[in-house]
Amino acid sequence: MRKIQLYIAASLDGYIARRDGSIDWLSIVEKAGEDYGYSEFVKSIDTTLMGYQTYAQVLTFGEFPYNDKQNYVFSRQPRPAGDKPVSFVSEDPAAFVRRLKAQPGGGIWLIGGGQLNTILLNAGLIDEMILSIIPIVLGDGIPLFGAQPRETKWVLKGQKAFDSGLVQVQYASGYGA
Repeated sequence: MRKIQLYIAASLDGYIARRDGSIDWLSIVEKAGEDYGYSEFVKSIDTTLMGYQTYAQVLTFGEFPYNDKQNYVFSRQPRPAGDKPVSFVSEDPAAFVRRLKAQPGGGIWLIGGGQLNTILLNAGLIDEMILSIIPIVLGDGIPLFGAQPRETKWVLKGQKAFDSGLVQVQYASGYGA
């Protein structure tokens, strides 16, 4: 069965973006030649999952960065296919992802956002979390998990501190543990 990994950055107070969706604050840890394992991680996956607001934010980066992946964007409203290699999904995310995990293929990256993270967490579908903690307190924004995430146990697999102040922790699902 395919593995779903939530690979994401968050502020010290648990926000993944400002209220308006901007992630400009991530630049405080930018360092020439350092990508915090991002390139290696992206090579390990062949599928991405993201909410519509996250997709809209990705489009502001310029060229769509995941052209060589199968990309699923979850939206409450059906959306027409555009010029990007994206399939829009308006059905129940948990049911869709259960079927996707059972299909052959490589790793699946849950890019976010907070609402989709919560839906998949509550359904027991996230296998691993790689969380990059950025040394900033935002005070407000879009939380890592949206409304009413269920209590879930996780097992620490590793951690690494960088001289930029970023700390990356890796957890495996503790479902049933």
